[in-house]
Amino acid sequence: MLKYVNTGIVFQEIPDEVTLSVNISGCPCHCPGCHSKYLWEDTGTLLTTEELEDIINGYGSDITCVCFMGGDAEPEYVNMLAEYLHGSYPRLKVAWYSGRARIPGVVRKNDFDYIKTGPYIKHLGGLKSPDTNQRLYKRVANDSFADITSRFWSK
Repeated sequence: MLKYVNTGIVFQEIPDEVTLSVNISGCPCHCPGCHSKYLWEDTGTLLTTEELEDIINGYGSDITCVCFMGGDAEPEYVNMLAEYLHGSYPRLKVAWYSGRARIPGVVRKNDFDYIKTGPYIKHLGGLKSPDTNQRLYKRVANDSFADITSRFWSK
Protein backbone atom coordinates (compact mmCIF):
# COMPACT_ATOMS: atom_id res chain seq x y z
CA MET A 1 0.00 0.00 0.00
CA LEU A 2 1.22 3.50 -0.80
CA LYS A 3 2.51 5.91 1.81
CA TYR A 4 2.71 9.68 1.68
CA VAL A 5 5.28 11.95 3.29
CA ASN A 6 3.56 15.33 3.21
CA THR A 7 0.91 17.48 1.59
CA GLY A 8 0.54 21.10 0.63
CA ILE A 9 -1.37 23.61 -1.43
CA VAL A 10 0.30 24.37 -4.77
CA PHE A 11 -0.68 26.76 -7.53
CA GLN A 12 1.75 25.90 -10.33
CA GLU A 13 1.39 22.13 -10.78
CA ILE A 14 -2.08 22.17 -12.38
CA PRO A 15 -3.03 25.31 -14.35
CA ASP A 16 -6.09 27.20 -13.10
CA GLU A 17 -6.50 24.96 -10.03
CA VAL A 18 -5.87 25.34 -6.31
CA THR A 19 -4.24 21.97 -5.89
CA LEU A 20 -3.72 19.77 -2.86
CA SER A 21 -0.42 18.03 -3.55
CA VAL A 22 0.04 14.61 -1.94
CA ASN A 23 3.71 13.56 -2.04
CA ILE A 24 3.88 9.77 -2.26
CA SER A 25 6.99 7.90 -1.12
CA GLY A 26 8.56 4.73 -2.49
CA CYS A 27 9.25 6.13 -5.97
CA PRO A 28 10.81 3.42 -8.14
CA CYS A 29 11.87 5.83 -10.92
CA HIS A 30 15.00 7.30 -9.24
CA CYS A 31 15.47 9.92 -11.95
CA PRO A 32 19.01 11.37 -12.02
CA GLY A 33 18.81 14.98 -10.85
CA CYS A 34 15.52 14.38 -9.01
CA HIS A 35 14.58 17.32 -6.76
CA SER A 36 12.56 15.04 -4.44
CA LYS A 37 14.98 12.24 -3.58
CA TYR A 38 13.39 12.02 -0.13
CA LEU A 39 10.42 10.37 -1.90
CA TRP A 40 12.57 7.43 -3.05
CA GLU A 41 12.39 5.81 0.41
CA ASP A 42 9.42 3.75 1.59
CA THR A 43 8.48 6.05 4.44
CA GLY A 44 5.53 8.03 5.75
CA THR A 45 1.87 7.39 6.54
CA LEU A 46 -0.34 4.84 4.79
CA LEU A 47 -2.49 6.58 2.20
CA THR A 48 -5.90 5.01 2.80
CA THR A 49 -9.20 6.47 1.67
CA GLU A 50 -9.87 7.45 5.29
CA GLU A 51 -6.52 9.24 5.53
CA LEU A 52 -7.21 10.99 2.23
CA GLU A 53 -10.59 12.15 3.55
CA ASP A 54 -8.93 13.57 6.67
CA ILE A 55 -6.37 15.42 4.55
CA ILE A 56 -9.03 16.89 2.23
CA ASN A 57 -11.32 17.87 5.10
CA GLY A 58 -8.38 19.59 6.80
CA TYR A 59 -8.01 21.93 3.85
CA GLY A 60 -11.72 22.68 3.50
CA SER A 61 -13.42 23.95 0.39
CA ASP A 62 -10.45 26.03 -0.81
CA ILE A 63 -9.00 23.26 -2.98
CA THR A 64 -10.27 22.45 -6.47
CA CYS A 65 -7.94 19.56 -7.32
CA VAL A 66 -6.04 16.73 -5.64
CA CYS A 67 -2.73 15.77 -7.27
CA PHE A 68 -0.90 12.55 -6.47
CA MET A 69 2.80 13.27 -6.82
CA GLY A 70 4.21 9.83 -7.54
CA GLY A 71 2.71 6.44 -6.86
CA ASP A 72 4.45 4.70 -9.73
CA ALA A 73 5.17 1.69 -7.50
CA GLU A 74 1.41 0.97 -7.29
CA PRO A 75 -0.41 2.57 -10.23
CA GLU A 76 -3.56 0.49 -9.70
CA TYR A 77 -3.81 1.86 -6.17
CA VAL A 78 -3.44 5.45 -7.41
CA ASN A 79 -6.22 4.68 -9.88
CA MET A 80 -8.42 3.33 -7.08
CA LEU A 81 -7.87 6.54 -5.09
CA ALA A 82 -8.76 8.65 -8.16
CA GLU A 83 -11.95 6.68 -8.68
CA TYR A 84 -12.77 7.05 -4.98
CA LEU A 85 -12.24 10.83 -5.10
CA HIS A 86 -14.49 11.29 -8.12
CA GLY A 87 -17.23 9.29 -6.38
CA SER A 88 -16.89 10.92 -2.96
CA TYR A 89 -15.83 14.45 -3.95
CA PRO A 90 -17.32 15.12 -7.40
CA ARG A 91 -16.43 18.83 -7.20
CA LEU A 92 -12.71 18.02 -7.08
CA LYS A 93 -10.53 17.34 -10.07
CA VAL A 94 -7.96 14.57 -9.79
CA ALA A 95 -4.41 14.71 -11.13
CA TRP A 96 -1.48 12.33 -11.19
CA TYR A 97 2.17 13.22 -11.69
CA SER A 98 3.82 10.03 -12.90
CA GLY A 99 7.51 9.65 -13.61
CA ARG A 100 6.84 6.97 -16.20
CA ALA A 101 7.04 7.63 -19.92
CA ARG A 102 3.64 5.94 -20.37
CA ILE A 103 0.72 5.23 -18.09
CA PRO A 104 0.44 1.47 -17.44
CA GLY A 105 -2.40 -0.34 -19.20
CA VAL A 106 -3.93 -1.33 -15.84
CA VAL A 107 -4.79 2.34 -15.20
CA ARG A 108 -8.12 3.76 -16.39
CA LYS A 109 -6.98 7.18 -17.58
CA ASN A 110 -10.54 8.50 -17.58
CA ASP A 111 -10.51 8.33 -13.76
CA PHE A 112 -8.15 11.34 -13.91
CA ASP A 113 -8.70 14.92 -15.04
CA TYR A 114 -4.97 15.58 -15.50
CA ILE A 115 -2.01 13.25 -16.00
CA LYS A 116 1.65 14.23 -16.16
CA THR A 117 4.01 11.70 -17.73
CA GLY A 118 7.74 11.51 -18.20
CA PRO A 119 10.80 11.00 -16.06
CA TYR A 120 12.84 14.04 -15.13
CA ILE A 121 15.79 14.32 -17.51
CA LYS A 122 18.06 17.08 -16.25
CA HIS A 123 19.34 18.38 -19.61
CA LEU A 124 15.76 18.58 -20.96
CA GLY A 125 14.34 20.26 -17.86
CA GLY A 126 10.92 20.05 -16.24
CA LEU A 127 7.54 21.20 -17.49
CA LYS A 128 8.66 24.86 -17.65
CA SER A 129 11.24 24.04 -20.32
CA PRO A 130 10.12 23.96 -23.97
CA ASP A 131 12.70 21.16 -24.44
CA THR A 132 11.15 18.92 -21.77
CA ASN A 133 10.23 15.32 -22.42
CA GLN A 134 7.53 15.60 -19.73
CA ARG A 135 3.92 16.23 -20.72
CA LEU A 136 0.81 17.34 -18.85
CA TYR A 137 -2.47 16.16 -20.33
CA LYS A 138 -5.96 17.42 -19.52
CA ARG A 139 -9.07 15.29 -20.02
CA VAL A 140 -11.39 17.05 -22.48
CA ALA A 141 -14.60 16.23 -24.37
CA ASN A 142 -15.28 12.59 -25.20
CA ASP A 143 -12.78 11.51 -22.55
CA SER A 144 -9.81 12.25 -24.77
CA PHE A 145 -6.74 14.06 -23.48
CA ALA A 146 -5.16 17.28 -24.75
CA ASP A 147 -1.49 18.12 -24.21
CA ILE A 148 -1.40 21.38 -22.21
CA THR A 149 2.34 21.38 -21.45
CA SER A 150 2.85 24.63 -23.34
CA ARG A 151 0.84 26.42 -20.63
CA PHE A 152 3.99 26.23 -18.47
CA TRP A 153 6.24 27.97 -20.97
CA SER A 154 6.95 31.68 -20.72
CA LYS A 155 5.68 33.66 -23.65
